[in-house]
Amino acid sequence: MNNAIEEKSFQFAVRIVSLCRYLRDEKKEFILSKQLLRAGTSIGANIAESQQAQSRPDFISKLCIALKEASETNYWLRLLRATDYLSETEYRTMIVQCRELERLLTSILKSTKPSEQ
Repeated sequence: MNNAIEEKSFQFAVRIVSLCRYLRDEKKEFILSKQLLRAGTSIGANIAESQQAQSRPDFISKLCIALKEASETNYWLRLLRATDYLSETEYRTMIVQCRELERLLTSILKSTKPSEQ
C-alpha cells in the first residue's frame, strides 16, 4: 500500500475532529458527533495499523475494518445532513473525501485479496 492513502485518511481524520468540535460547540450536538468522531478517526488508525501487519491476512483484516469504518462514517454524515446539523456544503465537502477513501480501500483490497476460484 502506498502512503497516499495513509496521508489522505490522516487529513480526513483532522477534518473529522474539526467538524465534531464544531458540532459540539456550535450546534450543541453531542451524541451523533461522538459516533462520527469514533468512526471517522478509526479509518486512518486502521490503515496505519495495517502497515505493521503480521501477515497478509492481518493486513487485509485491518483494511477491511478501515473500509467498514468509512462506510459507517458515510452513514453518520448522511444522517447529520438529513437532520440539518450539516449544511449541504458542509456535507458535500466531507462526503467526497469519505467516498474517495472507500474507493481507495476497495481498490487496494481487490488487488490484495487472493482471487477466489
